[in-house]
Amino acid sequence: MRGSDPSKFADRLGDAQKARQAMLDKARAKMAALKETQPERDAERARIAAERAEREAQRKAEREARIKREAEERAAAETARLAAERQAAEERARAANEEKSKLAQLLADQKSARDARYAARKARLGKR
Repeated sequence: MRGSDPSKFADRLGDAQKARQAMLDKARAKMAALKETQPERDAERARIAAERAEREAQRKAEREARIKREAEERAAAETARLAAERQAAEERARAANEEKSKLAQLLADQKSARDARYAARKARLGKR
């Protein structure tokens, strides 16, 4: 500090004590100012925490809605897939039955043609 002789030990001790006291006074003044604004800062923190909780709740609700929607979509897709499989199986069964009936008709036609040829041959041979 100015005005004191730095060469004297007592002056240096006094200067150090004054500097410490000045820092302490400055810190106390800052703490007093902070105490005055503490309720405002607490209210701001509470508001921020409430907004954060609201956003988290909204995200959770959106996530649950998305999961529910995806589950419904999967169920609908599974139902559609099963219906398509059932329809394809019915189509295959119908085609197989149709093929079977065509084959049966063909065999019946072949048998009747064979029987007609046999009867014609017998009729020709019987006239002799």
